[in-house]
Amino acid sequence: MDTIKIKDKSFAVSIKHDDIQKEVMRVAGEINRDLAGKNPLFLSVLNGAFMFTADLMKHITIPCEVSFVKLASYQGVASTGTIKEVIGINEDITDRTVVIVEDIVDTGFTMQRLLETLGTRGPREIHIASLLVKPDKLEVELDIKYAAMHIPNDFIVGYGLDYDGFGRNYPDIYTIVND
Repeated sequence: MDTIKIKDKSFAVSIKHDDIQKEVMRVAGEINRDLAGKNPLFLSVLNGAFMFTADLMKHITIPCEVSFVKLASYQGVASTGTIKEVIGINEDITDRTVVIVEDIVDTGFTMQRLLETLGTRGPREIHIASLLVKPDKLEVELDIKYAAMHIPNDFIVGYGLDYDGFGRNYPDIYTIVND
């Protein structure tokens, strides 16, 4: 499908599934190389990162663990500016290598909050693996070591990303079309 309609908005395909998969495999290769021997804990940020996490983990060949955290800052097509921790982590991350797996980093406030929260638990190191990064929208400085793709500041859906809860199921990524 080249275009989709979700609720009151139209979206056009902007990143095809095959292109996403190539970048996911590249990121997995970098992680396998860099974190060999470290038994990292991959911490997937729900709901949006579920597809990225699933595909990434299929290509991670080093010993590791996976867990999930849920943070929310979006409502509709804009960030609310308020970050609510919904589900926290239960794992002991003291002296562990942690890889946060995120669907998208735009302003960076959600990631900054998660880094602060995790930092109080004594990890050895924390890395960020994000499917998408909007460099022009970043408002805080973050070291995103594993970024699959940089994209413009457009609202997108698909491959785990949503518009008011809808659209996560599409294998491609779609950009909003001004009607």
